[in-house]
Amino acid sequence: MENFARYGRYYDLLYADKDYAAEVRYVTGLIRSRDAQAVSLLELGCGTGIHAALLAGEGYRVHGVDRSEVMLAEARRRSRDDNPAFSCGDAREIRFPATYDVVLALFHVISYQTGNDDIRQFFATASEHLRPGGHFIFDCWYGPAVLNDRPAVRVKRCAGDRLELIRIAEPVIRPNDNLVEVHYQMLAHDTRDDTHDEIREVHSMRYLFCPEIDLLASLNGLEVVETGEFMTGRALGSDTWNACFVARKR
Repeated sequence: MENFARYGRYYDLLYADKDYAAEVRYVTGLIRSRDAQAVSLLELGCGTGIHAALLAGEGYRVHGVDRSEVMLAEARRRSRDDNPAFSCGDAREIRFPATYDVVLALFHVISYQTGNDDIRQFFATASEHLRPGGHFIFDCWYGPAVLNDRPAVRVKRCAGDRLELIRIAEPVIRPNDNLVEVHYQMLAHDTRDDTHDEIREVHSMRYLFCPEIDLLASLNGLEVVETGEFMTGRALGSDTWNACFVARKR
């Protein structure tokens, strides 16, 4: 996405505390419980490729797709061979000749599909790249929790070998559109040459509800077969900000 043209330079440092390995263990558990023979995997919105690399390490053949060349440059640097493979493209529009056992969209990628046409096209992409009986696994911002536990201003500070970052996130809820506009201000200090960078971006995030996901799945030849809180599997409720869905291709 255009949002990540500059933001992507600092992405891995911002999320250095994210437990990618635990998330991959959770996702592979979902995959194996549904289809122990699954081998091929398409990841939509793969970012800098950390999930993809770890999934390849679990024995899957992974193809990652992202719109950001900045992100993909880091993903390709991380990849040592042709697995994972990466392509630049819009997940709403890309089409490959292959079909896959599993399609993944992690870290709220689907919530970046803010319009009805966007999210419909995203589901169509997932469905068209799944073999019959394959599974689409994704997480998203869950509407009941967003409205019950309203997002608040957050400040994050982190530092790496030569970078110091401060990120301020100020959310604005647009309830008639099922959106949260997150206004980011990020200040970066390169300690190596004492230079500074400031980025201001707005990331619009759509929060979703079970009935609309059921409808989107059904319209695209999919059936939701499992729901739960991402990473715990706990039943969805008004305190579940991060919801996970598994849909099966008919």
